[in-house]
Amino acid sequence: MEPLYQTKMNCICCETVFTTSRVRPSFKKAVSIDSDFCCYYRSEANPDYYVVRVCPACGFATTENGIQRLTEGQKRDYHEQIGSRWKQSDYGGERDAAQAMKVYKLALLSAQAIDEKPRVIAGILHHIAWLYRYEGNQQEEKRFMRFALQAYIKVYEEEGSQLNNAKLMYIIGELSRRTGELVEAVKWFSRIVSDKRIMDEAMIRRSREQWQLIREQLEEGQPVSMNAAPGDSPVQTTA
Repeated sequence: MEPLYQTKMNCICCETVFTTSRVRPSFKKAVSIDSDFCCYYRSEANPDYYVVRVCPACGFATTENGIQRLTEGQKRDYHEQIGSRWKQSDYGGERDAAQAMKVYKLALLSAQAIDEKPRVIAGILHHIAWLYRYEGNQQEEKRFMRFALQAYIKVYEEEGSQLNNAKLMYIIGELSRRTGELVEAVKWFSRIVSDKRIMDEAMIRRSREQWQLIREQLEEGQPVSMNAAPGDSPVQTTA
């Protein structure tokens, strides 16, 4: 059985019907998972490569978590910023790492053009960081983790009461740790552990583990950053 299968999509921007590839569930078993939920698979068909759906006609790219319907104003904004420059391309088949990066950055630009919800943008940024991690590009990985961290904090500020706070707070803490913001990371992990209203045992356990890891980092004399890198913005990213 082939790992990929085709599914039909209806573009919410231009209404074109197109096909995109997905990975069969039986090929989605991760062999290992990083502390920020980045997964590694035995199959060559990495499911992360196929999360983004790209309309070949207008270039609008989104994920299954994205908005389901666009207003006329959003369509106009997308066309003015991106669609008017789009040259028809089909990403519906098998994708390699480079193509996966292109479609994720296109999804980021599309989301920014229509003013998508912060949680969707945060997820896209986080996935781009993972793609750079797969490549071993630590500099770009950390840069996009910082972008994702900023977006997740915005999610917490705007939507925290509607979401799984423990997991969201954990991700903020872990990305803070991974980008060298150890003091901030401790604050988030400690909030999870000490808040009696949080009943998510898995996130509490993970937070305790990462808190202990930070103690070990500090004992080893690793530098502690108090602020994120200034003057950098994911809006500058190009597909």
